[in-house]
Amino acid sequence: MTARFEHTDAFRGAVFQSVDLSDAVFRDCDLSRVRITASAIPELRVSGHAGEIDRFVVNDVDVTAFVRDELDRRHPERVQLRAVRTPDDYRSMWTVLERLWEDAVARAERLPEAVRNERVDGEWSFAETMRHLVFATDIWVGRMARGEARPFHRIGLPTSDFPADAAREIGVDVDARPSWDEIVEVRAGRAAMMRDAVEGLTETEFERLVTAEPAPTWGVLSLPVGRCLRVVLNEHCEHRHYALRDLATLESR
Repeated sequence: MTARFEHTDAFRGAVFQSVDLSDAVFRDCDLSRVRITASAIPELRVSGHAGEIDRFVVNDVDVTAFVRDELDRRHPERVQLRAVRTPDDYRSMWTVLERLWEDAVARAERLPEAVRNERVDGEWSFAETMRHLVFATDIWVGRMARGEARPFHRIGLPTSDFPADAAREIGVDVDARPSWDEIVEVRAGRAAMMRDAVEGLTETEFERLVTAEPAPTWGVLSLPVGRCLRVVLNEHCEHRHYALRDLATLESR
């Protein structure tokens, strides 16, 4: 059986020397300042949190800018997102993201429903990604921006490190197996919720400070509404990149 290490800091600052780590997977880990030296690396895949890597050096060559520029070329909406500052920017950005996700869903629907639920290399399936966007919108629009006490839909999907008892507390069923039609319907409702939020966004509302606990175990946060809505923009931008990457793999089979 494959060894699993979860929710531990036992390896912080550890040194691995003459150790076989081939085929190891590091998921949802803090790899800050990790150094790999004098090691065999015939193949290595790295995806930073939210698609960003602050500094990436390979054989003493800083390739950070190359990676960023190539991602921007493939996904030009990243450039627009970084420039978002005002309520009008938010409205324009959400219009772009809605269109991009409509195209992505249409592309996914050309595959059998079973394939839309298929994972690639252990990453979320397309259907699971849609469910996560529901959860993210419930948190940052429903709970924070709108101040709803219990905005969470049953089929929303939190990240894998979200405690199971916390999910049950807010009525989220991480083991749910909703149909594709239900996922599409619920996600469309959350997209409309975000659309309403940005369409009615004034400067005063944009800067309004909200204080609440986004989800159990997260602790109370005080953030401007604009910051909360930006998280939703980021989530839709970054998760689409991964979803399209995996769709391409599934389409090629």
